[in-house]
Amino acid sequence: MSSDFVWRLLAAFACGVAIGLERQIRQRTAGLRTITLVACGAALFVTLGTLIGNGGNGGDGVTRIASYVVSGVGFLGGGVIMRDKGSIQGINTAATLWCSAAVGVLCGSGYYVPALAGTVLVLVTNTVLRDVSRMINSTPVSAADLVRQYVITVVCREEDEIHVRSILANPMSSAPLSFQSLMSRDVPDQPQRIEVTATLRLHPKDQSKLEHVAGRLSMEKGVSSVSWAGLDTEPTLE
Repeated sequence: MSSDFVWRLLAAFACGVAIGLERQIRQRTAGLRTITLVACGAALFVTLGTLIGNGGNGGDGVTRIASYVVSGVGFLGGGVIMRDKGSIQGINTAATLWCSAAVGVLCGSGYYVPALAGTVLVLVTNTVLRDVSRMINSTPVSAADLVRQYVITVVCREEDEIHVRSILANPMSSAPLSFQSLMSRDVPDQPQRIEVTATLRLHPKDQSKLEHVAGRLSMEKGVSSVSWAGLDTEPTLE
């Protein structure tokens, strides 16, 4: 049984190294050591179930331990997921951790071929499908079912504030821009200057309309600067 245990642990180690190398090369949060430890740890826990479960319910013990491994890896996955400026980072790394734990469970259970197949599948997903997803993201977004949030900022004279706000809010000139907010504030160190900030949501294919409005505002006599920026992109609701 000791030799079988060693082979299972070595298989989990090899699969963990294969998956972890790809993550380490891409400088992800969970790299070579973390993923290898997850795979080996999962194998150790499941192997423990086979060592102490030689009675009548060994299979039930292994299944129960495997479920605990899945729950434990869930906490690790939550630790590598971060929120940065409205976007979620690390979901793919968390999923890779989860899959490496599954590979470790298979190795610990003695299913070497399924474990190898799982390792190959994870590597293909993180390499080949990565390029495929980039190709899809680089295609024109005119048919994509999504919206994007934009912020346009206009600096103008105090006496032109109402005129600037009317241009932004005029449905005839700004359609199909969907304004979420329209705010004004004094410009620091620039007396008699007002900064008008508009937040809006629209489909990226309509971005040229936003550029048209910004260009029109920049030609106004009392406007000293116009700028706009695109923020996060999100799917539209069904």
